[in-house]
This record gives sequence, structure tokens and C-alpha cells, in this order.
Amino acid sequence: MRIAITGLIGAIVMFIWGAVAHMALPIGEAGMKLPAQQDAVLSALSQSAAGEGVYMYPSMAPEKWGDEAAMKSFIAENQGKAYAFVIYQPGGNPALSSMGPNLAKQFVSCLFGALLAAWVMALAARSFGRRVLIAGAMAVFAWFALSVPYWNWYLFPIDFTLAALAEQLIGWLLAGAAMAWWLGRKERATA
Repeated sequence: MRIAITGLIGAIVMFIWGAVAHMALPIGEAGMKLPAQQDAVLSALSQSAAGEGVYMYPSMAPEKWGDEAAMKSFIAENQGKAYAFVIYQPGGNPALSSMGPNLAKQFVSCLFGALLAAWVMALAARSFGRRVLIAGAMAVFAWFALSVPYWNWYLFPIDFTLAALAEQLIGWLLAGAAMAWWLGRKERATA
């Protein structure tokens, strides 16, 4: 029960921090640009994409990756051309009409992350400071494991990538402090 309450506290703090980071601070929009001619682009994408998914432009069919001549030709044709990483949803973004389901999924995501962090914090440390550092280290680990490869391989903008670090690190340090405080209550009472 102690881990569950700790996780719930961490999830609430992280969820609130996420709202602040995206609604009151520029962290949530870092690296994002407003596209021009949106209708024309979406029309072109609907003709290019074969249903929902992640698309990279330009792309080469995976079965041709082993063909050295095809690979050289692809590189020569596309050297210096624009590149795009696109998440395509032909049915639109349901969050435009109702953010409720997305907010619920986000809270559940925060809860699972906080429960994992609470478990590790309870196992690994007995001091407030170490528990907070564990939460921060978990945030940095996740950033290195996910955001840095997206920056490296898929060319996510550096400001977007660094903002992801700021959002996660600040959030999990705040949540970690609240969680460490809760975990240490009983220990302080018995000391």
C-alpha cells in the first residue's frame, strides 16, 4: 500500500507539472513550428501514405537496403533534399474535439512511471536526497534511451530534444521529492 500511495502522489505531481510545462511554459512547444499550406500538405500526404503510421520522406523500401546499386542511387537522388518525419492519422486527431481520453491516458502513464519509480526508490535508498536523485536519474535514463535516439536517427530538433529533457527531469525531480517525502514519513516517525 505504501508504494501505491507513493506512486499516486508522484503521478499527481508529474501530471500537474506536465500541464504547467505545456500550458504555461514554452517547454511543451519547443522545436515545433506552424506549417504553411496545411491543406495542400495534408492532401499530398493522403495520396502518399498507405494508412495510419509513421513515414519518413524520402524513404527506400527495406527489401532494397541490401542492393548496393539501389542504395547508391537512392543516396545520390536524395542528397541535400528535404527530410520529413511524419505521424499520419487519416482520421484526424481526436484530441481536437476532446482532450479527455488523452488526459486520462497521460495520467495512467504518469501513474505507471511513478509506481515504478516508487518501487525503485523504496528498494534502493533510505534518504530523501538519494530518493530524489533516483527519480532524476530515471528521467535522464529515459531521455537517453528515447529522446536522444530520436534526435540522432530521426533528426528531431535539438530544442525539442532538450525541452524533453527539461520536462522530464524537472517533473521527475518534483515528483521524486514528493514521493521521497512520503516514503520517509514512517522512517522519520520510527527514528
